[in-house]
Amino acid sequence: MKAVFDTNVYVSAFLVPGSKGEQAFLLARRRRVMLYGSVPILTETARVLRTKFNQPEKDIKAALRVISRAAQVLRPSRRVAVLKDIPDNRILECAVAAQADLIVTGDQHLLALKEFEGIPIVRLADFLRMFPVGEA
Repeated sequence: MKAVFDTNVYVSAFLVPGSKGEQAFLLARRRRVMLYGSVPILTETARVLRTKFNQPEKDIKAALRVISRAAQVLRPSRRVAVLKDIPDNRILECAVAAQADLIVTGDQHLLALKEFEGIPIVRLADFLRMFPVGEA
């Protein structure tokens, strides 16, 4: 299964030990899910960790290194402008470039789309239900 995680999944994974975000990210680290990202997604994750959560720069760099090892980082060639929030569009671009099976997010604007070009957009809890307990 190929997945693209939204920034909010990464923030949860790195700031809330034992969270659903961390559980999802561990699936990618254990190669149960093929995770895809992009430079704009990494940049947005760093920005959110820095500005909204006041994380130290060394922790942000460490998080980006871990994400880059777990995910295949793409450079999408196609731009989309479907949603007002520019970072949300970068998620969609990455998913199309990766030919992803799923986009995983907690973002209401993305979830409202339900799917984009045939790629389902699902909540984190629904994503985790795809992996029976003990498999994560």
